[in-house]
Amino acid sequence: MKKTMAAALLGAMALSLAACGGNGDDKLAKNVEKAYDNRADAMEQAADNMKDQAKQIRKSGEQQADAIDDADVNAAAMSDAQKTALMNGTEKLR
Repeated sequence: MKKTMAAALLGAMALSLAACGGNGDDKLAKNVEKAYDNRADAMEQAADNMKDQAKQIRKSGEQQADAIDDADVNAAAMSDAQKTALMNGTEKLR
């Protein structure tokens, strides 16, 4: 009887150990989740940086447009390449 009880107790302990993640999978799962969180954080930071860059580009475009209006540029006398360069930001009005 004592042997049966000891075996049953040993079996119960083994089951409880297996049920609580005795294979180390909890740590692995936590590490995987943290890695994904880190990647998501990096993506969010990159998106924030892109928003800041987009604001600066818009501001530069507005400034360039104002400079063109203020200078009364004769657009009809400009070549298509010059107009394209102004639109692409590869050339600025001097």
